Amino acid sequence: MTLMRYIIMNNGQDVSFVEMPESHAYQLSALNLRLHKEIDKLTAANVPALPYAVAECADLELHDKSAAVHTGLDYLNQLERDFSSIEEKSYPLISLLTEIRALQAQLEQWYEEEADM
Repeated sequence: MTLMRYIIMNNGQDVSFVEMPESHAYQLSALNLRLHKEIDKLTAANVPALPYAVAECADLELHDKSAAVHTGLDYLNQLERDFSSIEEKSYPLISLLTEIRALQAQLEQWYEEEADM
């Protein structure tokens, strides 16, 4: 059985959770920090709002059933869609997309391997 971790995301109004394999959770937190470091450099008008990864935990027991829990792959798929839709002219957005897509590919492989078990 694979251990999962939960990345707690805060967008300023809501808290959501991203369920990640323990082996990849740190990568999502690091990616989130990198994107926040670079997002202010984007000059496009359609830059998506990006929540902050505020914490990580091993277990999750929700008392508020309205709180969103996303799989890591769903979260990364949405992140990739959001960032690929940015019409950026002056910042090398491709480097950020490359990092998103790299973790996305790793998770796709992880889910395939889990399905084969």
